[in-house]
Amino acid sequence: MTDPRFHDQTVIVTGAGSGIGRATAQRLAAEGATVVAVDVSAERLRQVAAEISGRVVTVDGDLSDQLTVDRAVAAAGDRVDGLANIAGIMDGFEPTAEIADETWDRVFAVNVTAMMRLTRAVLPGMIARGRGAIVNVSSEAGLRGSAAGTPYTVSKHAVNGFTRSTAFFYTPKGVRCNAVAPGPVATNIEAPFRSAWAQERLGPLMQTNIPALAQPDALAAAITWLLSDDASDVSGAILPVDGGWAAV
Repeated sequence: MTDPRFHDQTVIVTGAGSGIGRATAQRLAAEGATVVAVDVSAERLRQVAAEISGRVVTVDGDLSDQLTVDRAVAAAGDRVDGLANIAGIMDGFEPTAEIADETWDRVFAVNVTAMMRLTRAVLPGMIARGRGAIVNVSSEAGLRGSAAGTPYTVSKHAVNGFTRSTAFFYTPKGVRCNAVAPGPVATNIEAPFRSAWAQERLGPLMQTNIPALAQPDALAAAITWLLSDDASDVSGAILPVDGGWAAV
């Protein structure tokens, strides 16, 4: 164990205005990191900055816009030691036959493309220094087909593939890439059922198989561990943090 684990390190955290991102930003700052907190809501970021006692730089904007990605990287300065790709959105539990193009495109823009662009932007500096850590937030929906609608499920399977491929290419360069796969977490993410068939199909499973809601701090603990040197030999892992749901 190293204490504080993130002294003199800069870590970008997306989705930092609420839920898992907020808890992760708070924990990283408490452990010595300079946190670049990114969120679509400027008001939520102001609240987070007021709560954090350590150094925090805020960047508000939609990460599906390349300009926001550029601003986040610029705010980090000359060095990015860690990246936590936490920002994400749900679908409306739509099955394949009911997918609207707008839903598919938006889910992939936020959950996959934004994550790719930000990771792509920080990798050259990490490679040049020979060290860095990236953690992506996947989902239990990335491990099965019965946890969400089709757009979200496919996007989180893509996160897993992106994580493993990135780890394969860059672990030899000193850059680790991992993902956590949460089950249900107490956040403000919106997930309305917009499909009667999905409600009929998924409803009974959710009543019997899904564990109790986890608190964001539980995910923040796993994410900060993977970002830290305590996980120095872990790369390419998809770590379920789901109350045992993956074992069902």
